[in-house]
Amino acid sequence: MALLCCLTDGALGQVKFTLSGTIRDAQNGESLIGVTVYAKGAAGTVGVTTNAYGFYSLSLPPGPVTVTISYVGYSPQIMSLTVSASQKLDVQLRDESKELQEVVVSQTRAQDNVQQVGMSVNRLDIKTIKSIPALLGEVDVVRSLMSLPGVASVGEGGVGFNVRGGAADQNLIIQDEANVYNASHLFGFYSVFNPDAVKDVKLFKGGIPAQYGGRLSSVLDVRLKEGNAKKFSVNGGIGLVSSRLTLEGPIVKDKSSFIISGRRSYADLFLKASPTLRENSLYFYDLTAKWNYTINQNNTLYASGYFGKDNFGFGSVFGLNWGNATGTLRWNHVYTPKLFANYTFAYSKYTYNLNFSNGGEFNWAYDIKNYNLKADHTYYLNAKNTISFGAAATSYQFSPGEVSGSGSSPLGSGNSLADQNAIEYAAYLDNEQTISPKLTAQYGFRLSAWNFLGPYTTYQYTGTNGQRKQPMNEQSYGDDQTISTYANLEPRLSLRYQLNANSSIKASYNRTAQYVHLISNTTAGSPLDIWWPTTNNTKPELADQVALGYFKNFGDNRYEASVEGYYKTLTNQVDYIDGANTRLNKHLEGDLLYGQGRAYGMEVYVKKNAGRINGWLSYTLSRTERQIDGINNNEWYRAKYDRTHNLSIVGIYEASKKWTLSANFTYQTGVATTFPSSKYYVQDIAVPQRSDNARNNYRVPAYHRLDLSATLHPNPRADGRPRRGDWTFSLYNAYNRRNAFSVYFQQDEDNPSQTNATRLSIFGSVIPSATYNFHF
Repeated sequence: MALLCCLTDGALGQVKFTLSGTIRDAQNGESLIGVTVYAKGAAGTVGVTTNAYGFYSLSLPPGPVTVTISYVGYSPQIMSLTVSASQKLDVQLRDESKELQEVVVSQTRAQDNVQQVGMSVNRLDIKTIKSIPALLGEVDVVRSLMSLPGVASVGEGGVGFNVRGGAADQNLIIQDEANVYNASHLFGFYSVFNPDAVKDVKLFKGGIPAQYGGRLSSVLDVRLKEGNAKKFSVNGGIGLVSSRLTLEGPIVKDKSSFIISGRRSYADLFLKASPTLRENSLYFYDLTAKWNYTINQNNTLYASGYFGKDNFGFGSVFGLNWGNATGTLRWNHVYTPKLFANYTFAYSKYTYNLNFSNGGEFNWAYDIKNYNLKADHTYYLNAKNTISFGAAATSYQFSPGEVSGSGSSPLGSGNSLADQNAIEYAAYLDNEQTISPKLTAQYGFRLSAWNFLGPYTTYQYTGTNGQRKQPMNEQSYGDDQTISTYANLEPRLSLRYQLNANSSIKASYNRTAQYVHLISNTTAGSPLDIWWPTTNNTKPELADQVALGYFKNFGDNRYEASVEGYYKTLTNQVDYIDGANTRLNKHLEGDLLYGQGRAYGMEVYVKKNAGRINGWLSYTLSRTERQIDGINNNEWYRAKYDRTHNLSIVGIYEASKKWTLSANFTYQTGVATTFPSSKYYVQDIAVPQRSDNARNNYRVPAYHRLDLSATLHPNPRADGRPRRGDWTFSLYNAYNRRNAFSVYFQQDEDNPSQTNATRLSIFGSVIPSATYNFHF
């Protein structure tokens, strides 16, 4: 009854009017995400934050009110007005960072740590990302996330990241609402996100809103800049390994704008200087672009796209290239001051091509692509309820391997695998409700469904768990014929209880479903991993997570802290038999095993928001386990990405107006791996073996690293205007740690009866870099 009263509040009570509008940056016209808008009147104070397009809406009773609009890094605006009818109030905020003369480190406004209903959410603004020491001077969005609690790297030279015990494929990564299937360049050393084109980065680790779905563990939502709507500008950077250039400006001032941003590495240019390496290639490039057009105050159009490619090869003998392509079309429409809508069409594709010529020709081409239609609506019902609802449909096409060959190629020609097709549907409903001055809830559900479609030939598999199963009962399906169908209800709930103005307790529960699976039988992943659909044999993965946390601000919001605990159960988890063949295997599902998992842990986060010295400390204590029949004698075992301890310390010091110094220290427990448990001898030569069938029974040595950087801001020019560039110098792996990428065993040349463990390191020394950043 109390909830019903809250939902109908304002509808049966006194007349209320709507104050709505868009908040933008006064310097470039960019819409601002997460701005706080408060209105204080005789009836009390109500507030809201702007959505992903800078829009807000408040229900207010008639009478005088004081409106306060605030956002970290911007000068707040306070204005008085009298509400006598619904009205539109668009506001432009001015950047105050130059006035503060300090580095502003903010995941979101400081009060959000305590006041927002969502927990397990981190937002990193681009200023923060650019302050963290970078590998080879290239600022990286994904690497910056690894300094947050609950997020771990898969390892140097690895593809992806792990969140709260989830596999790398259990993270939904979207850029302007388009899926990104492989977010890495140069085998994981860089991400595909160009920092000069990125406006906002938000990571959900728990309490995931119902509008997101399709993955189990997290959502990484990256939003691109819209382009400077005020004036034309150029910025970029020149580094030792890569350079970047961004152009942006108005097409019609304050009405339409664009941004185009490109990057390219040039290691291949240095290779050409060597007579023995000049035919080899190793480089990446990408291009990001966006356009927007405001038709009127109720309609705005957006178009954005990304294309990137990596190339790696040894002359004409071997070649590997991979890349992503995305495209997004969006229409924002304000039906009424209370109802905001966004309609999206998105295209995503990931592809790779492997070829070699050594006594024969061989070419393997792979790709996955999807088309997505989505409708999202937000209805600001009243001061206590904000309802979100929508629906989506995504069409998938998987091409797991098209092979051509000739001569003495081991695979010959015509060994291609059949394409796979599927459609995923979803609908959601969500409400954020203020139940009382102290208690706020966000609750809802997502209903998802999956249709696996023909044409395709399916098999059933028989055999013993833990061993390769044999195909049987072949059955063929025609075009668009349904092979298997699945549906899942995914409830979501977040609660926040305000203890006082500076502290709160939060709790959350969410169920998530995942219908696509990354087949990767390596610890760190590689560009040659393949995405596999849910089929008649491979079931959708499911996860249930509960979390509880305490959040506190102190020191006049200059410091914030949080402690969270979580427990997650997972079903239909995919693993592999020993020696599984995951490449070009028509009967791949005969090598797959399925079971359950669990992950639990505690996260501590302390951050200093202001002053000449700021930064944060994050620590995670966790355990991640799997239980799959046929592995580890059917007992629970550590997942390959289980890390007991994960510590990160980031410090940023504004030493003077000219120099900014920063440091980042990382410590992680070594990844779990499987080592031989015994050995036998053949003619006095030791042969390692696993006699106990244990899985992930050892760990590689702990991973730890210190990175340092210094940024030089030149003195202003004689006329007082700032100079147009700065220099950044950095040291990656400052104390020369040889972190283990993997450990393998080899025979001792001097003593054949002895085997030695050998550590393979990607970076075994200090890596210095220098980058010049400019803007005009």
